[in-house]
Amino acid sequence: MADPTATPSVAARLRSLGITLPPLAVPAAAYVPFVRSGSLVFVSGHIARRDGKPWVGQLGLTMGTDEGRAAARAVAIDLMGTLAAAVDGDLDRVARIVKVLGLVNSTPTYTEQHLVTNGCSELLAQVFADAGAHARSAFGVAQLPMGACVEIELIAELR
Repeated sequence: MADPTATPSVAARLRSLGITLPPLAVPAAAYVPFVRSGSLVFVSGHIARRDGKPWVGQLGLTMGTDEGRAAARAVAIDLMGTLAAAVDGDLDRVARIVKVLGLVNSTPTYTEQHLVTNGCSELLAQVFADAGAHARSAFGVAQLPMGACVEIELIAELR
């Protein structure tokens, strides 16, 4: 019989949210998807994708904050797919999401990069509970690879 006081597994939280993690993506340039160093996993930046293609746009010009937030949430799902590969599929080995860095393709006058990046941060908190609370930076940039609207990287600590 399962312990009713036990915290749901990360896999159970993902299922309850209707999220299926993607397989490990092949890098588009000269880098690896993740690097493990001691108890830390550094996950390379992932660009936003929609329907398997780069989610192209510039915040403040061709897209608004809500769409950018949805793009950042999509990136979080891809990041978790890569993180799952780094821990052989057992995301319960993640002790904490340590840091998230969000890059938002935006106009010089756009100032809601933090709200866009919340799309990633909030999903990580839902999936990892207290272990999903993380330090974060969010920057506006002039352009991202392939015209993507958002790119995010993360660092996680393993048990």
